[in-house]
Amino acid sequence: MLSVSTRSAAVAVAPPTPQPEVPAVTAAVLGLLAAAAALGAGQLAAALVSPSSSPFFAVADTAIRLSPEWLTEFGKSLGPVLDKLLLQVGVGAAVAGLAVVAGLTARRHPARGVALIAVLGVLGLLAVVFAPAFGLLDVIAPLVALLAGTGALAWLVRLARDTRPPVSDGPSRRTVLIGASTAVGVLATGAGAGALALGSGGVEDSRRIVTAQLQRARLVERAPAVPASAAFPELGTPAFVTPNPSFYRIDTALQIPAQPAADWAMRIHGMVDEPIDLNFADLLARPLVERTITMTCVSNPVGGDLVSTANFIGVELRDLLLEAGIRPGADQIFSTSRDGWFTGTPTDVVMERGRGALLAIGMNGEALPPEHGFPVRMVVPGLYGFVSATKWIADMELTTFAARQGYWLQRGWAQKAPIKTQTRIDAPRGFATVPAGTVSVAGVAWAQHTGVDRVEIRMDGGAWRDATLATEVNPNTWRMWHAEFDLAAGSHTVQTRATDRSGITQTEVRTNPIPDGASAWPATIFSVA
Repeated sequence: MLSVSTRSAAVAVAPPTPQPEVPAVTAAVLGLLAAAAALGAGQLAAALVSPSSSPFFAVADTAIRLSPEWLTEFGKSLGPVLDKLLLQVGVGAAVAGLAVVAGLTARRHPARGVALIAVLGVLGLLAVVFAPAFGLLDVIAPLVALLAGTGALAWLVRLARDTRPPVSDGPSRRTVLIGASTAVGVLATGAGAGALALGSGGVEDSRRIVTAQLQRARLVERAPAVPASAAFPELGTPAFVTPNPSFYRIDTALQIPAQPAADWAMRIHGMVDEPIDLNFADLLARPLVERTITMTCVSNPVGGDLVSTANFIGVELRDLLLEAGIRPGADQIFSTSRDGWFTGTPTDVVMERGRGALLAIGMNGEALPPEHGFPVRMVVPGLYGFVSATKWIADMELTTFAARQGYWLQRGWAQKAPIKTQTRIDAPRGFATVPAGTVSVAGVAWAQHTGVDRVEIRMDGGAWRDATLATEVNPNTWRMWHAEFDLAAGSHTVQTRATDRSGITQTEVRTNPIPDGASAWPATIFSVA
């Protein structure tokens, strides 16, 4: 009998070869490229589908909405360009920081790194979904951004960790990774540039067409010529009509809405008998009026420069609302901007005879500049802009203050916000040195919609005396003033106060701009040598 002995042989299984760890610098760059891909793709998708749905700008806008009051006012003090630039730089830096963390995490754990990029995408999606103006199509851009960012990081990290030998006579793995990274960077840059090009939307061409139409239009009311005696620029006051580039700008728009006039449409609805649908051609076909109006921002400090005057061309808002038929109880005109901002205007103010509220389409002889609301904005004399001056207007609903609250009303600002009577000293400038002898003091005062009746001025705490007033253009505009003093050498302090046509004199009591406008007597210290 043949005996066969068997014994089991142990088969050694080699452990899997660990994939190499991606160098830290490379991983950080890959994270940044993934974020760039997300931002570029999101911007391009937003430009193609819904400009207000950009996840980057939605996150920045959320930061504005959640900012405390002191930070909001500090941002306004920086100016309309610098404040938004700094915010965008801050949001960009935060995104870049998280992208670097995601890339470094992906060195050992690719899935976790991709998950961090996904978190960024989800934050952008939530910011869009919870934006003041949201439509179903708005989810497309943040979803595209999320997919682009996660897909780019997963692909680049996989290439960076690939240990397979290169194909014979083919490029090295390093070359493949560099090529892929370059491709992602180029595509991200191209997407961003494409979004920028699409974002312009032919606005400047449209503005040129509208300007030509306004110049040919027959206005049923033209603003009277401003007399030379309405300003004292030789004494230091501003020109009576503010040039468009110098007109103050305050808004929350991180990117100026770009909409050709031909694409503009608006609906007047809500508590009305007959809703009205308007397009730009409808406005041009209606009676157009031109009015000289001074506008003021509630954030203007005592003696500040957030006040400007322009000749606006537009359609009487009161006439439109009469045509729609306002139902009893509709005490608020709730208007929404194309960028999602919204506010409520008191209905009774707009409906006053002679108030002169407009849906404006022109400014100082041309179409509205993009930063001032092209193609259409609201202008209501006598109310601070945050309750009356919706730019890029897209919707108007007649409702009640109890039913809906405007953007700033939700933050505790005033509901009606009539402009307070104020003065400003323009010359001499603070801490300036002027020659001894007769010193001219000049400035402006405003009390829209009542009109300025008197400006008083005093030097070094002495008796009040009347300043010389410029010719009044209309009660909705500012009024220049000046006075002369014989002063000895040394330091001097000048104060001023205004009285409106109803007899109300500007108060000495100092209040902050928020919630309903600053108050105090402005003062300037200067030297005579």
